Amino acid sequence: MTPDQVKALIEAALPCQSVEVEGDGHHFYAAIVSPSFAGLKLLERHRLVKERLKAHLDSGELHALSLTKTQTPDEAQ
Repeated sequence: MTPDQVKALIEAALPCQSVEVEGDGHHFYAAIVSPSFAGLKLLERHRLVKERLKAHLDSGELHALSLTKTQTPDEAQ
């Protein structure tokens, strides 16, 4: 899997203002700005993303995803 493929999975899973993904094919790091994070604490934001990508994580298609930034559009400004 490539960073662009992981980005596409995230964008399909929730509405995003921006998504940046880096990785080496096994471990990926994502910075996400989404209105879906409004009112959620950090752990809840991470759970939301991981729940939406659960099938890909469980199958091993997406091996490891670290969320380096999860912000609302207001927080990102």
